Amino acid sequence: MGLMDASYVLQRAEMRMVRWICDVKLKDRVPSKGLRERFGLDDIILVLQQNRLQWYGYVMRKDCLQRNKNKKLQSNLEKAVSPPLMAEKG
Repeated sequence: MGLMDASYVLQRAEMRMVRWICDVKLKDRVPSKGLRERFGLDDIILVLQQNRLQWYGYVMRKDCLQRNKNKKLQSNLEKAVSPPLMAEKG
């Protein structure tokens, strides 16, 4: 099953649940958009996209912070382990 198929199945399942909650049958011919507006719901695909982008931003920030932390640790380690300066022989 491709991504588009999964999205379609997810949307259909969501609308079946919304119709069940509202006690609206398909034969009543009430548009899905009207039911979503009644409850103030966004399309499930848009909600998932927003959540994925939010998660992606978190991961990117975490990776950036981790890299900065590693650089600081490495520079501190180099400073602590660096050989002492030798006096010039003259």
